[in-house]
Amino acid sequence: MASVERLPLPDALVAQARSYAEGGATPAEPRDAATVVLLRPGADGAASSGPEVYLLRRQTSMAFAGGMCVFPGGGVDPRDFDDELVDRGLWAGPSPAEWAARLGCDEPRARALVCAAVRETFEESGVLLAGAGADEVVADTTGDDWEADRVALETRELSLTAFLEKRSLVLRTDLLGPWSGWLTPVFEPRRYRTWFFVAGLPEGQVTRDVSTESSSVTWAAALDAVAQVEQQQIMMLPPTWLTCLEVGQHADPDAVLAAARDRTVEMFMPEVVADGEDFILSTPPAYADLMARR
Repeated sequence: MASVERLPLPDALVAQARSYAEGGATPAEPRDAATVVLLRPGADGAASSGPEVYLLRRQTSMAFAGGMCVFPGGGVDPRDFDDELVDRGLWAGPSPAEWAARLGCDEPRARALVCAAVRETFEESGVLLAGAGADEVVADTTGDDWEADRVALETRELSLTAFLEKRSLVLRTDLLGPWSGWLTPVFEPRRYRTWFFVAGLPEGQVTRDVSTESSSVTWAAALDAVAQVEQQQIMMLPPTWLTCLEVGQHADPDAVLAAARDRTVEMFMPEVVADGEDFILSTPPAYADLMARR
């Protein structure tokens, strides 16, 4: 079984792992979540370090992954399960049934995960994967009225369905691609069953530093981000680091999205593996070759 031997675990995670291994903790029930790897071409079209990914550095005070660099995302909201969104013609792209097959879950959960992915991306970056029709996408979301709606979504004063109806928009689910699934290890006090998606930055839209949960945001070439973690310049949880490593093998966002078209998600839960005095985390076998080439 491959392991993240190159990526040392933060002291807090090591302490939690030890506590669990010694029988001092009970596994928490995981919550469903979605995260989106937002992509744009590398600077000057350079492909050597892969496409650029949008990263948020979480506030150090956050209970989960404090100080870590993450992709936009968050937990599924109960209103993300609203089947009215589909019934009212606010859904474009693959059907919830098709998404269920790709995400490896039932149809209601698949619909909620796709909604959460789009909603959280807008809430945390200002980027909206929606348009006036199935072949259109919003070109600019920087106005004050858009910001008011983003805040209303973030504070749960406005549901995604109501937001789309208000704006006469449809959800462009075809702009998303399924990538992977990660279940937080049993030793974490807060656990998430997270589906990773990929999406290109829509033409005309720009990211904005709007998330209240982040201390800073940045675009970075995927493999440059990997190197920064290895040099301990930034911190990432293993799934984020491995995703950057894998995404970085592709020349541009189109290549990443093409690779996602044939993917189906299998949820993976890292295991705590003893390595002498330390703990490391196991990784899916599919990543072993990528890690061996680092």
